[in-house]
Amino acid sequence: MNKTKKRLSPEINNSKNLNLIINSDTYKLAHEDINMLSRNEMRGVRMLLEITKPDLILEENNILSTIIIFGGASITEESKTKEKIEDIKKLIKKNPSSVLHKRKLNRLENLLSMSHYYQSAREFSKLASINNQSKSCNSHVIVTGGGPGIMEAANRGAFEANCKSIGLNISLPNEQIPNAFITPGLCFKFNYFALRKIHFVMRSLAAVFFPGGFGTLDELFELLTLRQTGMKNKIPIILFGKEYWEKLINFEYLADMGLISDQHLNLFEYADSASEAWEIIKSSNLSN
Repeated sequence: MNKTKKRLSPEINNSKNLNLIINSDTYKLAHEDINMLSRNEMRGVRMLLEITKPDLILEENNILSTIIIFGGASITEESKTKEKIEDIKKLIKKNPSSVLHKRKLNRLENLLSMSHYYQSAREFSKLASINNQSKSCNSHVIVTGGGPGIMEAANRGAFEANCKSIGLNISLPNEQIPNAFITPGLCFKFNYFALRKIHFVMRSLAAVFFPGGFGTLDELFELLTLRQTGMKNKIPIILFGKEYWEKLINFEYLADMGLISDQHLNLFEYADSASEAWEIIKSSNLSN
């Protein structure tokens, strides 16, 4: 028995084709077409969006000026570091010959010796925020990278003072979620480090650098270079923890070798307490 192929009516064919047209990426408004916006050719558009979005929102929230706080993501409050130390000690007890576990214990004990910086960042942030925020004025707003460690401590200090703070988070291969103390609506996620740096600096009237690693050093030398070249107006750059910074970087050696001028040693100051750092910023504001 011959079977005849059932043919669809022209109306059904037209309806199917219309659905394909409407649901095609080409029919989406350009700004709603995520696939197109993700193309390499659209990088300039994405960069413009990444510059403009935070700028508009910070403007709407009347953020007049900021204080940048940088520091190590691994420096946590004392109790948390002690917990990690106890955990690794248990592992060493089970495997006393493990060089890896002993190395980790040594690193954690060093981090424990720096846990006071977490509390100092928290205290400084609270001090700066309470003195400068009100319903009508939001100056000296704390801005961090939005992550853990010193960044968390700084956002936490503002949070505990019932004040605003900003987080400029970054999309990384090992995803870094924001800390829980940033003001909702003032946490931004960046794809481009360069554009994130612009937003750190553009409203800043001071920067406080706590002990940290590559990221902290990157931001420190970026800001020192901007000040050295006059691309950034005069602001206090405070290295918190003089002993740490003097051991880590020999700035005098750079000057002695003629690689920087003696006057460039005046681009930064040291502080060892929250109140000392805040006084440097206050006196700088008065002199300006």
